[in-house]
Amino acid sequence: MVNLQSHRVVVVLDNVRSLYNTGSILRTADASGVERVVLCGITPRPDQGGRQRRAIAKTALGAEASVPWEYVPDTGTALARFKAAGYETAAVETSADAVTLFDWTPRWPVCLVFGHERTGVSDELSSDVETVVRIPMLGQKQSLNVATAAGVVLYELVRRRLYGQSSIG
Repeated sequence: MVNLQSHRVVVVLDNVRSLYNTGSILRTADASGVERVVLCGITPRPDQGGRQRRAIAKTALGAEASVPWEYVPDTGTALARFKAAGYETAAVETSADAVTLFDWTPRWPVCLVFGHERTGVSDELSSDVETVVRIPMLGQKQSLNVATAAGVVLYELVRRRLYGQSSIG
């Protein structure tokens, strides 16, 4: 089992618009031992009532209660806090000049940023992240759903921690 004290990963959602993606990411965060999820901008929150709460709960299956989460209106503010605390900040994007996930050597603790389903991580955040990571794509679409991308990256980090293939800070 991974020591959760050493598997320090935070997920920041930058204007993710889908209730179901938010719930799915919370569920994957629970399964992969993420220490915290930070919801920013328009990202829906589990504490909002009615349809929002029900849709998030439908896909999170209780993870909205088991994973620490918080809302920070401005993504840049959230990233600055984690950067100041020594986290490597990494945006997950489809950018051609990004480092491939399998070539990236993360430095723990890690703060991963996932962006809006159509537009990705906000352009204004480029100076706030140290690394841009991309998942290799072989198909025509050249992208994954944000919740699926979060699962791929989070489990690559779990794999690296289990098998010692990373630099640990």
